Amino acid sequence: MTTNVGSIDRVVRIVIGLALLWYALFAAPTGYNWIGWIGVVPLITALVGNCPLYSILGVSTCPVKRA
Repeated sequence: MTTNVGSIDRVVRIVIGLALLWYALFAAPTGYNWIGWIGVVPLITALVGNCPLYSILGVSTCPVKRA
């Protein structure tokens, strides 16, 4: 599994993931709080450094050259 998520992309994913999880856990109940659990996906991809969708599309925000 190659790294295809760059550092700026990781920071953005972490911020978005934490914001969505905050919404799921601490926001006033609206009936749509379950949407906040989608925040787990950007957090995992940021921590692992690999985005499966980027792999499918052939995109990479990581500055490391591929061999």
